[in-house]
Amino acid sequence: MSGIDEKTQKHIEKKESVLQSVDKKAVEKQSQMGKLQARDRIHAILDPGSFHEYDLFVEHRCQDFGMEKKLLPGDGVVTGTGKIQGHPVCIYAQDFTVAGGSLGLAHARKITKIMDHAVKLGVPIIGINDSGGARIQEGVNSLAGYGEIFYRNTLASGVVPQISIILGPCAGGAVYSPALTDFVFVVDKITKMFITGPEVIKTVLGEEISMEDLGGARIQAEISGNAHFYSTSEAECFEQVSRLVTFIPWNNRKRADRFPPKLPKGQWDINEIVPLDPRQPYDVRHVIQALVDDSDFLEIQEHFAANIVTGFARLNGETVGVVANQPLVLAGVLDVDSSDKAARFIRFCDAFNIPLLTLVDLPGYLPGVDQEHAGVIRHGAKILYAYSEATVPKATIILRKAYGGGYIAMCSRHLGADFVFAWPQAEIAVMGPEGAANIIFRKEIAEAADPDAMRKIKVEEYKEKFANPYIAAANGHVDAVITPVETRDFLIRTLEVALQKHEERPARKHGIQPN
Repeated sequence: MSGIDEKTQKHIEKKESVLQSVDKKAVEKQSQMGKLQARDRIHAILDPGSFHEYDLFVEHRCQDFGMEKKLLPGDGVVTGTGKIQGHPVCIYAQDFTVAGGSLGLAHARKITKIMDHAVKLGVPIIGINDSGGARIQEGVNSLAGYGEIFYRNTLASGVVPQISIILGPCAGGAVYSPALTDFVFVVDKITKMFITGPEVIKTVLGEEISMEDLGGARIQAEISGNAHFYSTSEAECFEQVSRLVTFIPWNNRKRADRFPPKLPKGQWDINEIVPLDPRQPYDVRHVIQALVDDSDFLEIQEHFAANIVTGFARLNGETVGVVANQPLVLAGVLDVDSSDKAARFIRFCDAFNIPLLTLVDLPGYLPGVDQEHAGVIRHGAKILYAYSEATVPKATIILRKAYGGGYIAMCSRHLGADFVFAWPQAEIAVMGPEGAANIIFRKEIAEAADPDAMRKIKVEEYKEKFANPYIAAANGHVDAVITPVETRDFLIRTLEVALQKHEERPARKHGIQPN
């Protein structure tokens, strides 16, 4: 090639040699499974032409079990930087076509190096996991590599957003890196995520179980709660990642980008969504869509603990984190899983300067032997801790029911809410009017000529005296009783006032969240 000196030509040839050193059979097998190659995945996620690869020429140093004769291009992982919708990110992708994507020490240190870059540069880190696990030939060095990754995950927590995409097997110790990150994406028929594989379970317990049933994408999204986003293809998954990045800030020193404000689309009449009958269910997501810009709501963990809804939206162009009870599922009660789900989301929003909007409609915590034995006390305490700990702007709307401990837990004034509003039909009390009347007026009801009629009278009496928003407002626990149509305007004005909020807390190393 004219104009290129000999050393440059040799470099070009060397680079091409590494890039072309592929196991064609392994590549073909990946393709048949609907899986892209590592670099193709990176290019599919990032803006065109924005990827810059680092450490292409890194090689392992293992000299045992014939490894000294094996050349592993890039040591089975691709690392670099790029942009998503103009947002800078650091990224890595394990390459299953190179020694099954197995993790050795050089492989791990490529990952920890790009993670260190992300923290220093203040940008999100995206990891694509597709690996057979620890490289057995490297023994303890491969375990050391995992440990160094976990350590970086912990140091980066709350500093830069961490995103894990599981596009293949992720087993054994490898699963703990995604578990330490902020958002985990899984893809149907492709994700395989578990601590112990089917073979071991069969050997130890004598049970036959498929890899999909043990740790497939749907299991992780619906049952275990390990995954935050579920999709049916890699392309859909990458679109989800791209959308998420637009809602969150680059790091904990910034706020999320502001977008041009948009009105809700208007397909939902906010006056008609919530029934006056407290026993009648409705979809709280319709309330959210009726309030937020362009009715655009990105739900987090949509398929797990559906009795609570969490996700990102915008109000007047500013990102907010939404936490809402879902009356369609278990009447919106708080239980073990929903408390865990909400608490983790609240803590992410607080770490990354995202204001919190809480929509309340619940009868309380879920009673029962199963919940008590599952630890609803310690799990339920997590949501109390998370809201109390959060110093970002916090606004709460009581839509309908707010009973007992559930009222307190859902970002009440008593847990540090900056603004609490209630709709006129809101019922704020220790328990529902029927139950309360049966206890308070037990004697009068029992002695009445018509107990059922007397019960109805006493229920209405209790509602009039206690189960309404005006008693709470009179005591300063509710800042304003507002109509549904006023809600969006109140929230926008509240956010404008609260964005400059600064709150000091007692000096400490860190708090201790309930386990």
